[in-house]
Amino acid sequence: MYKRLVQDSTTQRVRVADEVWIATALLHREHPDREDFTIHEIVERVASENIAGGMRPGVVVHAYLHCTANKEPSPTGYRMLYATGPNTRGLLRPTDQAHPLRKGKITPRRDQIPARYQELLDWYEREYAKSSSGRRGPLDAVLALRGLGAEIWQDVDPDEYVRRLREGWD
Repeated sequence: MYKRLVQDSTTQRVRVADEVWIATALLHREHPDREDFTIHEIVERVASENIAGGMRPGVVVHAYLHCTANKEPSPTGYRMLYATGPNTRGLLRPTDQAHPLRKGKITPRRDQIPARYQELLDWYEREYAKSSSGRRGPLDAVLALRGLGAEIWQDVDPDEYVRRLREGWD
């Protein structure tokens, strides 16, 4: 697993995946009307934040693949971003479906990111994770059918219904 770490000005070690999450979270907070951002926009935001003191190799592949929950893990199992298209990503929401082999973290650990970005974790929990984006997985569609047509069966006794269906089976 790629675990390249680097010292920043606060003497904290920041993972490339955490840089990508921070950049994407900042973009979402600044543009709440947008569901996603291009990988290029995320990479540019990583560069402008300059958390690690320069652009590190691996930022693009983390934004494209390593952090993307709905892609097969290769090699990491992070679930930080969600692919809304071939070259667009948003932060993962609780309603988004992740690849079944991905079991990794969804957000950075508070103690592993600079203090100036820690409030993003609070924003994510308080606002972003609770808002609805319209991104739904296949199971949500099935669960939405629960109770549909219940009024049709309201006055029907299930045992009597089955008895009538079985009449003449002998």
